[in-house]
Amino acid sequence: MNVFCSIFDRDFENFKRLYADGAISIGAIITRGASLQEGIQKLITEFARRNRLNNFTALTEYYQPTSRQMRLIERVAESKGSFEEGWSHVFVSDKFGKATTHWAKLEDRIKRGVGNPCPLLLIGIPINVITI
Repeated sequence: MNVFCSIFDRDFENFKRLYADGAISIGAIITRGASLQEGIQKLITEFARRNRLNNFTALTEYYQPTSRQMRLIERVAESKGSFEEGWSHVFVSDKFGKATTHWAKLEDRIKRGVGNPCPLLLIGIPINVITI
């Protein structure tokens, strides 16, 4: 049997149990808001350009891609026309993609009533608070 359990699902289940036991009064989650999720690749590309991360050597100050990621970066960089865009595409896909935790995933669970009856404080970080 395959069981899918996300971090949010575990969080909500823990909130529910702890609330029922009287250990907490509220559960809180902070995650990427919709605008940040939508614009994160552009933000990372801008970061790469500002910091002249235009090759693997420059990139190592911040991040060491795996061999698989390096091959993907080279392929995507060629198709997109720049190393910065290739790297940001691969980095964001691996670290911040649709399958990771973000506001839309959180909203889906809230609409289904996951975590009830524990009161929740939910914060989605918007893109406009991020500075690079």
